[in-house]
Amino acid sequence: MNYMTETHFMHRVGWLRAAVLGANDGILSTTSIAIGVAAATPHRSAIILAALAGLTAGAMSMAAGEYVSVSSQADSEKSDMEREKNELKTMPDAELRELAGIYEERGLSKELAHEVAVQLTAHNALEAHMRDELGITDTLTARPLQAALSSFASFIAGAFLPLLVAIFAPVTHMVYYQYVLSILFLVVLGSVAAKTGGSSVPKAIGRIAFWGTIAMVATALVGHLFGVNAG
Repeated sequence: MNYMTETHFMHRVGWLRAAVLGANDGILSTTSIAIGVAAATPHRSAIILAALAGLTAGAMSMAAGEYVSVSSQADSEKSDMEREKNELKTMPDAELRELAGIYEERGLSKELAHEVAVQLTAHNALEAHMRDELGITDTLTARPLQAALSSFASFIAGAFLPLLVAIFAPVTHMVYYQYVLSILFLVVLGSVAAKTGGSSVPKAIGRIAFWGTIAMVATALVGHLFGVNAG
């Protein structure tokens, strides 16, 4: 049977979330560190070292955090799957009625809901219950390693940009170069992510620019105050 397949944005939600979060955090956290140090000292070597340390620590932290978080989700999904397998073995009639009730609540007539439940149970009972009872599908299934690697790589990609600025920008105006270029990087990232995910580009740009500015201003003030006090 031939049918037209459509591309939906939800199919991208897993890797897109991890990649955007990683790149955004890489840009923002590394830039904030560089700005804080640049506001405290005029030495380029210290700024570069701080940015490099932020890149390394941040990438490892993002990967580890994402792996642990998504692994917990995967463990829950596995536990639910085992429970459903056991219930389908021990009380198949009750599970069939439960599935039919779900379809009936969604608008099908009692007779049609029962028939749909019977046919889907015959086709793949576990898949039907995982999808329609628990909301777990292949698209949204937790993949810890994929999420960790995506976060690790995207964080490094994002953090590498402010590191380059720390290396090549005039040190006397480092704070301003870091801020302006990082906002530009964040705007580009927000636009790409919004288009890929099918959301509003202006809203994405507004959110990322606003919160990015707050983070960088805060670290610049801390660096300036501590730099002044240290002097």
